[in-house]
Amino acid sequence: MFSQKLFEEISSKISETIAASPAKDIEKNIKAMMASTFAKMDLVTREEFDVQQEVLIRTREKLSLLEERFAKLEATVFPDKAEEQVESQAAQGHS
Repeated sequence: MFSQKLFEEISSKISETIAASPAKDIEKNIKAMMASTFAKMDLVTREEFDVQQEVLIRTREKLSLLEERFAKLEATVFPDKAEEQVESQAAQGHS
């Protein structure tokens, strides 16, 4: 769920700090508390994030193509309306 590497790094630092003391129970409690906190945060891994980012990019590309196709079809069916849109976009500074 959470980056295992980061969790292990934090755990090792805690282990180093507590290694010489008799506080092994504290270490276990801290690890359990951290794991519980991370689980409640509903975090995603970097890999999951990257996959979703790629899906979003592809979706935006498809949307752009569909908008272009729709505009062409609309211009064919409603030529007067298409002229008005071109004029209004030119007035607004859009191309």
